[in-house]
Amino acid sequence: LVEFMTSGPCMPLVLERDDAVATLRTVIGATDPAEAAAGTVRKLYAESKGRNAIHASDSDENAVRESRFFFAEADLV
Repeated sequence: LVEFMTSGPCMPLVLERDDAVATLRTVIGATDPAEAAAGTVRKLYAESKGRNAIHASDSDENAVRESRFFFAEADLV
């Protein structure tokens, strides 16, 4: 994951809404693009399971932790 995420430019985002993690994970699709639903980000743009076009946190706790990699000053609680 780190190798992929540091292989080029990235655009970090913090989304705020009810069920943000679950909703985003539905929109981006399964990690393996071959298993991703039609119209999802990964089905449309991923090259492979390892180069799957997008990363999203898998829990609220990890979302806060991972957001701090980019937004150390933000109030993310």
